[in-house]
Amino acid sequence: MKFILNMILCSSINSICLEPYPMPNHYDDLHSCLIDGYKESITKMEKIGSKDINEHKMFIKFYCEEIQIKGIDA
Repeated sequence: MKFILNMILCSSINSICLEPYPMPNHYDDLHSCLIDGYKESITKMEKIGSKDINEHKMFIKFYCEEIQIKGIDA
């Protein structure tokens, strides 16, 4: 089994979140997926910038989903 990181951009103004966005990388274990989720969240927030984050009260959620990749044994 592998894991895929799903990122979700949200705004707390109207309690709205976009659909989960699956990141392109696959991870061998949950730990490495979660670590990358925290790092990627920081990178995305820095890219969005404080002006938009503060104005729209944005935040990022993420989760790691276990997946099976065809042709790869668990």
